[in-house]
Amino acid sequence: MRIRRIDHVGIVVKDLPAAKAFFLDLGLELLGEGKVEGEWVERIIQLQDVKLEVVMLGTPDGEATIELVKFHTPPDENGMQHPLANTLGIRHIAFAVEDIEALVAKVKRNGMELVGEIQNYEDAYKLCYVRGPEGMILELAEEMR
Repeated sequence: MRIRRIDHVGIVVKDLPAAKAFFLDLGLELLGEGKVEGEWVERIIQLQDVKLEVVMLGTPDGEATIELVKFHTPPDENGMQHPLANTLGIRHIAFAVEDIEALVAKVKRNGMELVGEIQNYEDAYKLCYVRGPEGMILELAEEMR
């Protein structure tokens, strides 16, 4: 008995079309989408009257999958949070990218913000954080060869 791999990362969002467009713009590919409800999902996540939409996106190499989830019911009572990079818990998703400067310029044109600056890490990587829709933090990493 052992873990084989990470299957996907789930991200709960308020504006599903905006989040979907953001990740498609980054270069992820649409794998599928649909509506989910019923007792089976309620029993898994321990919430009542669950009605949600899901969008599955994958990296072009097929190695990673992102699940975007929009809950129609029940509502989130805490609202959207904008944690800092040092807030405890799962805080960011890192993507290996090509041409980090061009990708950062593209996401900035689409209204997303660079958290800090693009930095050279020991001549091995160019790294930066960008803040995506609804406050999520993504790390972009370009391997330098």
